[in-house]
Amino acid sequence: MFDENKLWRDRAGGRMKDLGRYLRYIFNGHLVIVLLFLIGTAAFYYQEWIKTLSTNFPAALVIAVLISIFVTYSPVYNFLLEADKVFLLPLEEKLKGYFLRSGISSIVFQGYILLLVSAVLMPIYAKVSGNGFGLFIPFFLVLLLIKAWNLAATWKIQFYVETSVHRWDFLVRYLINAVFTYLMFKQANLFILIIIGFIMVLYYYSFHVRTTKMGLKWDQLIASEEKRMSSFYRLANLFTDVPKLKETVKRRKYLDFLISKIPFSQEKTYLYLFTRTFLRSSDYLGLFVRLTVIGVLAIYFISSGIGQLLLTVLFLYLTGFQLLPLWNHHQNKLWVDLYPVSQREKTASFHFLLMLVLVVQSFIFSLFILLKAEWFYSLLVLGAGLVFSYIFVYFYSKSRLKK
Repeated sequence: MFDENKLWRDRAGGRMKDLGRYLRYIFNGHLVIVLLFLIGTAAFYYQEWIKTLSTNFPAALVIAVLISIFVTYSPVYNFLLEADKVFLLPLEEKLKGYFLRSGISSIVFQGYILLLVSAVLMPIYAKVSGNGFGLFIPFFLVLLLIKAWNLAATWKIQFYVETSVHRWDFLVRYLINAVFTYLMFKQANLFILIIIGFIMVLYYYSFHVRTTKMGLKWDQLIASEEKRMSSFYRLANLFTDVPKLKETVKRRKYLDFLISKIPFSQEKTYLYLFTRTFLRSSDYLGLFVRLTVIGVLAIYFISSGIGQLLLTVLFLYLTGFQLLPLWNHHQNKLWVDLYPVSQREKTASFHFLLMLVLVVQSFIFSLFILLKAEWFYSLLVLGAGLVFSYIFVYFYSKSRLKK
């Protein structure tokens, strides 16, 4: 006889075991030490910035805009697998308890993230309003209640296939969350907040009525779950091999001009392969773009002088370290071993590409510092970036790849 409780326990337990196994590799890596140092540096400059805020600073608006992103994004972790679209589809009516438990576990995990975000943003409100942290617990409990509403609404939207419905739903809920959060931090009239709360109830009820006779979209639910897990597996793949990781490739024809610069010769075979992989794979190019953007914002806004130099080295290290798996990206493809190219040329091609990426990133960091008219630190950051890139590529990465 089918037991939905046992199914959920097995699925949730298996997922937690899987996450725990890879998290051990992640937290045992020295990359965590670098990230902690980065967080500590950011926290120091963030604290110094808060001290400069005046009572005219729009704290409520800033907090509402930022925290509403975390409140609105509310996926339900359903622990579904590819085969479920065949074997569990006939049992859909018996899975209400299964999905209810999934929703509860989702709000617990996402509530913890919301707590961290609220703790980070609350000092802004305490400084500007002068009310201190006395309202932190009441505000957080209200935000947690709104989070539950968003999770419930997100689940109802999963019954729709149309992407336009999902996009409009996210936009509408974000605006409602932002308005409510803004008025709450402005300590507006309680009656206004109750009216907005009533609108939230009507919004959910309207979708509840329309989806009563609709079936779950299993393909969509499974695809969303696999996408979330793929993000985690890509992170874990930086520390150990992850067999479950599925590669994603995008054509990106607009970047072909970079490939055309590579000479058509035998010794450049691996340079072409590594470059094409870097540009087409979402793992590597997306990672480079994200770290570069975050690094630019950190260096430009929250640091100065020696802090810019330290952050530059940190982001170069993070970029270089997370690009090292590119070396083994094609290790399971037997035809690559048939290339009439020596190991020395393969190593040289990989080091050249890695060095080029880090040099480009160094120039970008230096350019944005120059925009602040700090030409001395701009040259210092560029020089330090080039020296660090050379040491990282031709000394550190060699020993790392041997392991």
